[in-house]
Amino acid sequence: MSIETAWSDRFGDSLMKSMGSPFALLTRGDGCYVWDESGKQYLDFLAGIAVNSLGHAHPAFVEAVSHQSATLAHVSNYFTTSPQLELAERLKRITGAGAEGRVYFGNSGAEANEAAFKLARLNRRGSDRHRILAVHDSFHGRTMGALALTGKPALRDAFEPMPSGVEHIDSTIEALERSIDSSVSALILEPIKGEAGVVELPEGFLVRARELTAQHDVLLILDEIQTGAGRTGSWFAFEQFGIVPDAVTMAKGMGGGFPIGALVTFGWASELFQRGMHGSTFGGNPLATAVANAVLAEIESAGLVHNAAARGEEIMRIIRDIDSPHVAEVRGRGLLIGVGLTRPIAAAVSSAALDAGLIVNAANDSSIRIAPPLIVGDDEVRLFAERFRMALDAVPSA
Repeated sequence: MSIETAWSDRFGDSLMKSMGSPFALLTRGDGCYVWDESGKQYLDFLAGIAVNSLGHAHPAFVEAVSHQSATLAHVSNYFTTSPQLELAERLKRITGAGAEGRVYFGNSGAEANEAAFKLARLNRRGSDRHRILAVHDSFHGRTMGALALTGKPALRDAFEPMPSGVEHIDSTIEALERSIDSSVSALILEPIKGEAGVVELPEGFLVRARELTAQHDVLLILDEIQTGAGRTGSWFAFEQFGIVPDAVTMAKGMGGGFPIGALVTFGWASELFQRGMHGSTFGGNPLATAVANAVLAEIESAGLVHNAAARGEEIMRIIRDIDSPHVAEVRGRGLLIGVGLTRPIAAAVSSAALDAGLIVNAANDSSIRIAPPLIVGDDEVRLFAERFRMALDAVPSA
């Protein structure tokens, strides 16, 4: 039995059938690279789906895990710790939530959005606020509340009925204006729809959403799980639109590979949760928060937010300059990039990239998602250009 057959069979025999078949068994990583069990090297331009902000085995990450795990890894939520307090204060600062802001810690993006769902239900300014709005083709997670917010019926159908009260609207300003009134408690949005293939909301959408939600005392909750922690060229994507939300959810890149999620509230939204209304055994534990502090501190001190903006422009320009019949458009901000394809060949392009030693992702049938570590440099960009061109050339034209 070959090594590949052995691990593939073990996966099929032991992992839940909800999981797709893995492309490879990875054994180690370093910087922007990973290696499989045969020793083949891959340039990782997916970063664990926008998670590994500092790449693999970064010294700041390793030192934080090692030091904190040898000091204090977990306490119950009957206690607090210095890393937890430091991270809460850091998140208030980088989000701009300020003195009135409050932070809730969970263990994932889905948990952060579950907390946001509860926050929406708590907005009772008016007894008839029974509606929560989200948009079509959005993704907010796979737990039941987060799934109810997700605007992808194919993901929800097997689990109906969903928690009640959520309505999905088109991503248009006209739909916003028709839908938002005093019966709505919250509007939850991704500034850029990552799972839809890195698709931005229409121009002016977020600004108008902020105007209408403020007018009707509706919570504007932004899901920055994929766009946050510097990935789009600012700490959070909402900064680039000149707005301030009532709450923002985050996870992925803030932990750099260690599971953590958070909900940060602003202003009056910070008064909605009261004692006993929500909690988590592991959320905010000293190990997770120490690692997140180290990751965010390194992003800040190393100028990686600026690097994301500059390298993103460079990578998008490279893709646009590739003479390929398969590329229709390039979308995104910073190091969250979507390549729109002319035909539904994303799986073939992703597979060809893997063969060429490049990890990217087929976000849907006609979109490739690219999300490298924020540490990406000249050598990685040059190698990406070479291998992505090879992948496109390997897929036959229609």
